[in-house]
Amino acid sequence: MAQSDTVDRILDAAEELFAERGFSETSLRMITSKAKVNLAAVNYHFGSKNALIHAVFGRFLTPFSATLESAFDELEARCDGSPPTLNQTLWALTESAVRMPQRNEKGISIFMRLLGLAYTQSQGHLRKFLEQEYSEPFGRFMRLLKEATPQLSAVDRYWRIQFMLGATAFTMSSSDALQDILRNKLGVDTTVQEIAARLVPFLAAGMQAQDTLLASPADIHIPVA
Repeated sequence: MAQSDTVDRILDAAEELFAERGFSETSLRMITSKAKVNLAAVNYHFGSKNALIHAVFGRFLTPFSATLESAFDELEARCDGSPPTLNQTLWALTESAVRMPQRNEKGISIFMRLLGLAYTQSQGHLRKFLEQEYSEPFGRFMRLLKEATPQLSAVDRYWRIQFMLGATAFTMSSSDALQDILRNKLGVDTTVQEIAARLVPFLAAGMQAQDTLLASPADIHIPVA
């Protein structure tokens, strides 16, 4: 078996098991059993479980980061010195993800599930790895977000970015189930690209919504069912 084939089989198995079970609940022996390789192969190619987790994320994020940088270059060139709008910035990010070649049809949903787990499970080593390896493209994204929302305080922007990431992670990681529900309930088929097209304006509206903490009580309307 060629080395590249062995590495791909280990990464495929790890990616699927991590997404299904989480990082802590997935052992190297589970991964080697699914990949049909021995434990020595994992140790040889990756060295540790943490390094394997990093490699799983890097396999998606490295090409995605390059695509995203190109998308931002094109966007800023089109804007000719003016800051891109919030919608334009979010579209550049989303389109870079959904248009990337995928190894399988569930590639984006699996990765978004993994990204959600990186935040909800105790994986400090992973967050440190992501910050070190991919700070440039995502730092650029954050800068564009800041330029597009000058009305927000740093605290407001922080929370809205977290809400945006949460909505995105849930929607894209559950895209298969959401597509099935839509098909069964309404008889409508949809694609990941169409889901993203509906998601972006929703996220943009949320980022720019009125801050009810700063509004007077009389200005806040809570609808009653």
